[in-house]
Amino acid sequence: MIRTIFTCTLFSLAALVPASHLSAAANTQNTAALDITACGAVPGGEKLCTESIQKAIDNCTASGGGCVIVPGGNWLTGTLVMKNNVELHLAHGATLIASTNHVDFPTFQPEYRSHKDINGFNALIYAEKAENIAITGTGIIDGRGAYQRPREGKQFRSDRDGRPRNILFVSCNNIRVTGITLKDSGVWNQHYLDCEDVIVDRILVSNHSNRNNDGIDIDGCRRFILSNSIIDSDDDGICLKSTGPAPCEHISIINCIVSSHCNAIKTGTESTGGFRHVNISNCIVKPSTSKEKVVYGFKEGITGITVGCVDGGICENININNIVIEGTQVPIFIRLGKRNRSHTSGATVTKDSTMKNISISNISATGCSGEGCAILGLPGNPIHNLNLNNINITFAGGGTQEDTQRVVPELLTKYPQSTVWGKMPAYGFFIRNADKVRLQSLDLQVAEKDLRSPIWLENINGLEVNSISADKADTEMPLMIQKNVN
Repeated sequence: MIRTIFTCTLFSLAALVPASHLSAAANTQNTAALDITACGAVPGGEKLCTESIQKAIDNCTASGGGCVIVPGGNWLTGTLVMKNNVELHLAHGATLIASTNHVDFPTFQPEYRSHKDINGFNALIYAEKAENIAITGTGIIDGRGAYQRPREGKQFRSDRDGRPRNILFVSCNNIRVTGITLKDSGVWNQHYLDCEDVIVDRILVSNHSNRNNDGIDIDGCRRFILSNSIIDSDDDGICLKSTGPAPCEHISIINCIVSSHCNAIKTGTESTGGFRHVNISNCIVKPSTSKEKVVYGFKEGITGITVGCVDGGICENININNIVIEGTQVPIFIRLGKRNRSHTSGATVTKDSTMKNISISNISATGCSGEGCAILGLPGNPIHNLNLNNINITFAGGGTQEDTQRVVPELLTKYPQSTVWGKMPAYGFFIRNADKVRLQSLDLQVAEKDLRSPIWLENINGLEVNSISADKADTEMPLMIQKNVN
């Protein structure tokens, strides 16, 4: 029950919150509800409303917390800073529209240091060390990414040139983001950095307006659930990162539909802290609805699933299960590397990354290219305990005799993406430098004749094989080429 309202001045509930929004406010756990128009916000998308919306957020947290309501209409704004115990509720028909003026996006330098903060951060909605914050409703956050340019004096420099994220939460805890639509950010769409106890549920993401347009980046977070969401991005779709010393751990990603011109579901590339205890299940990877505009990557996407760890972190206990993949170049790519890039200028990487207990099961993939799946450990530092179970993949085929003779370079320090290694000498799986490998119930098919063997195993210590079926160009071709396999 809503009892009192704290706002710019004291009014009755009826004066502050239109009747159409009362039910949404009343369903929150908070005890206060405040419409942004009570603090002077004007709809229409022409007048800048940053100060008015921020005043509503500040007043709400000062009164002990509550719900700040953005009613239907277009609301032009610069950076909004979320505060403790505040829920920002975007009502049906409401759109927060990002300004395209740099002056409306102050630069933040958070206490938690990471690889991406060399020039500070800019964001439409920002929070640092905030507790009990939420963005809810059925409204839209429009970052107007096509019009967001690098800061003055800076040319495009990867994702650190001052273009704003739609959402950036740093070192926050108890976060809910539910129901909303996020579109067209300047760079990464939403970035959760060093956060704890996060629920992101039932969101829609479309991000195809600029470079580095990731769908969602879960970066060095603990206890994070992403569920029931649809994400369509130019760059990586669902991306776990570790750009600072904290690992991503106890992460659950379930019931999502993901499209990307790059990597649909991915760990890395930044992997200083690494990834532990990650469960990804019941997801669909499908081609992007944006087929004409490809800023980076390929129209069909680069990979469906990428597990990468290359910057000194630990990658362990990763369980990927029940994934349907349609139309991507490489359905599965795993890379343990030694790029060993420090997360900040004063930090050093003292050891190589390690990878163990990687389980990928119940995968169905169609429309894949003829590149083949690469699983690459390091010489003297293998992937430990790799389990591939119940995997059905149809590849394009077309491999030649020349492809079967190709020597795959180690490329120990290169960027961990399948395009770096190119076409494999096996059309199905090329697995190198791994211990305790289990291959169970694999069904590998090709759409066109392929002269390569289905599976190539190299430098493997401990191999268990059960029930593999695969297309072969002739009966003399081995099902598995084995080199230094014990």
